[in-house]
Amino acid sequence: MAALSERPVDFRALLVPQTQPQRLQFVLMTPKADHPSAAASGDSPSPSSHPQGPITMTIDIGGSGLKAMLLDAKGKPVSERQRVVTPEVPTPEAVLDGLDELRKLMGRFDRVSVGFPGVIKHGCTFGAFNLHPLWVGGFPLQAELEKRWKKPVRVGNDADVAGYGAIQGDGVELVLTLGTGLGSALFTNGHLCPGLELGHHPWRKRTYEDYLGRRGLDKYGKERWNELVQEAIVEIEKLFNWDYLYLGGGNTKKITFKPGKNTSIVSNETGLLGGVYLWRDQG
Repeated sequence: MAALSERPVDFRALLVPQTQPQRLQFVLMTPKADHPSAAASGDSPSPSSHPQGPITMTIDIGGSGLKAMLLDAKGKPVSERQRVVTPEVPTPEAVLDGLDELRKLMGRFDRVSVGFPGVIKHGCTFGAFNLHPLWVGGFPLQAELEKRWKKPVRVGNDADVAGYGAIQGDGVELVLTLGTGLGSALFTNGHLCPGLELGHHPWRKRTYEDYLGRRGLDKYGKERWNELVQEAIVEIEKLFNWDYLYLGGGNTKKITFKPGKNTSIVSNETGLLGGVYLWRDQG
């Protein structure tokens, strides 16, 4: 694999104004040793014993689980990951109640970052394909959490947040998250290209998510699902001509093939580790 540039990355440039939808794309590569995604897939980075504030409680809202971790100002963990089950009927009120339970498991924090599985504008949700229809149409998730918790909150698309935790900031990087659905985020030299919803783009007879998300895994079985993931990677490379591809999400543990050139499986924790970058405009 070609070596990555060692030039400094201005992470302030990674912040995308919340006036735009936020989505994630895939880039797979070998992470630098000091990057948050350097942990092996599924591994939890060791919490820092000397945290530097402000402390961010970063949350990943998923179709099967609500997860949280505390990060210091540099994006390093200062707590273990905590998880509660996503409510069986994941309406906004039910998920907010679940987040209240999750908060009780965490220590002190100063601010909150949330990765949400849908399009986000101005801190409001405009789609939640694997949650509940009541999330559609502009539910004010950011404002509601600020009112409940009396802390500043920022909300972004979950795949975009995971991308911030995975990318190196060099070239065209695509991040794909394989979970309940299929998340995607595209970055060029560390800058997010917002609004991508690759999972819902037509592919074969349905959509990418129908084949590569949990529905596809359950329907076709692990062996065929792995074949479909490899076929999709070939098609997606033709479309985006990425330099690096990262595969994340809980279902990466089901992958049985060896990733190709400039493709890496990143830790499932990247969905949490990227949360601090939503605050980079404030240092």
